[in-house]
Amino acid sequence: MKLLGKAILTLAIAGIGAVQAIAQTTDKSPTDYLSASFHAVRRQALRDMMPANSVTVIFAYPERVFSNDVNYVYHANPDLYYFSGYKEPDAALLIFKDMQGAGDSAYNEVLFVRKRDASREIWTGKRLGVDGAKTKLGFKRAYNSEAFAGFPIDFKKFSEVIYDGLPADATGELAGLIKSFKEKVNAPTIDSELSGDLGFLYERATPELMPRVVAYLKPKLEKEAYKNSPIIQQLIAKPDAASLQDAKAKIKALLGGMQNFQNFTLALRGVKTPEELVLLKKSVALSSIAHAEVMRAVKPTMSERELEGILLYVHKKYGAEDEGYPPIIGVGGNGCILHYEENSAMKLDNQLVLLDVGAEYHGYSADVTRTIPANGKFSEEQKAIYQLVYDAQEEVFKLCKAGVPYADLEKKTGEVLAAGLIKLGIIKTEADLRKYYPHGVSHHLGLDVHDKGDYSGELKENMVITVEPGIYIPAGSECDKKWWNIGVRIEDDILIGKEKGTNLSADAPRTWQDVEKMAAQKSIFDAVNLPAIK
Repeated sequence: MKLLGKAILTLAIAGIGAVQAIAQTTDKSPTDYLSASFHAVRRQALRDMMPANSVTVIFAYPERVFSNDVNYVYHANPDLYYFSGYKEPDAALLIFKDMQGAGDSAYNEVLFVRKRDASREIWTGKRLGVDGAKTKLGFKRAYNSEAFAGFPIDFKKFSEVIYDGLPADATGELAGLIKSFKEKVNAPTIDSELSGDLGFLYERATPELMPRVVAYLKPKLEKEAYKNSPIIQQLIAKPDAASLQDAKAKIKALLGGMQNFQNFTLALRGVKTPEELVLLKKSVALSSIAHAEVMRAVKPTMSERELEGILLYVHKKYGAEDEGYPPIIGVGGNGCILHYEENSAMKLDNQLVLLDVGAEYHGYSADVTRTIPANGKFSEEQKAIYQLVYDAQEEVFKLCKAGVPYADLEKKTGEVLAAGLIKLGIIKTEADLRKYYPHGVSHHLGLDVHDKGDYSGELKENMVITVEPGIYIPAGSECDKKWWNIGVRIEDDILIGKEKGTNLSADAPRTWQDVEKMAAQKSIFDAVNLPAIK
């Protein structure tokens, strides 16, 4: 039995080599990924921002269990991918401000990668390995991740070590990498959720947003990390402009290199390069085509999940690997739930359907929302709310150009929506607007659906942002019942230009008239007639 086992093992290893050889000769993978030179230029752009005698360290995201011994489909750390092109787990990238060493052996970047393992690759796919990191990604210095612990680097000699928050749920090789790093730099232990929220507050909180910030933070006081945080306590006790400014200074001091990491990456990733825009435009374009096809295909007898399936089919037909976020298909009252993800309603009837679905193509996420009548025609009440949201979006579009303060987008949205709801008799004063418009009008878009970017300054050329006003009136609202269960959001992805913005998602009809015209057309899915399940 032992000899037989060895023979089988020998055949298995030989089979692995054969499988890899076949894969190398029949590779039909996409050829339009970001180039190695793109990532190299991005590393240099980061290096140019870093202070003298500093180093930036970026770790891969952990793998996470989906069910028993099956993991979720792996999603690479967008920052690691942005600066290296590496998309696998168990990795770390070091970027040095200055050259380390001298002569031919000098270097200013090192990539540690997951080790090649033929016995695992036959199950989970080929790994890039050290050779791939050198030949495909262009790194002169690349090592297996297990070499990090013994790598001759003294972090104490650097004036600053710049890094992101460290995941607390890392396992395997990644856990070893992070443990070794924390020992080498004597990194402070900060709750990862708290550090993420503090960083978010530092980047995006304004005096105008403080009521929403407090409402978000109060429920988290049940957690020890939040209860024991003087910064959180200060913001809740005194949510004014002076307190916020003081809190931001304390956050910067507490997070140190972590906050600089956020500052540098949001500045770089917030403005898209031409190479990025090629992928982002394709992601948005194919998402828009998917939304248009749903308008043709929708019927009152369909289910929410059926519409989801149509959207995802179109995404995959154009080569999108995934969606940038869980699809939201909300009919009637479900459309009034901002992040409704169940998509479980079995029949649409004659209600509005809110579809917030965007593809992810080569890492770049679209974010497109349309609201459509399941029977192809808006009722008068549905039409009135839809037109109001459309009008607000049109007014914000006029502001989508370089030099406009980001805050002006939200201000204009509030003015238009409040005036419209007052005119319709749904609210009495502008102070009541948040009952029916509880979110913001815009966010950056890119490698994350809520991408990194500057929210406190002015819009810059080649930023890509969403414009997504919405009105949501759930049953039981303090208004005439005829408005109940109407939820409308229209969301488009806008490329900021010098003089005006470009709507990248214009292929998905926006006016209520064009939505109705599209609904009257035939769909390629009309002919689908699957057998009944017995």
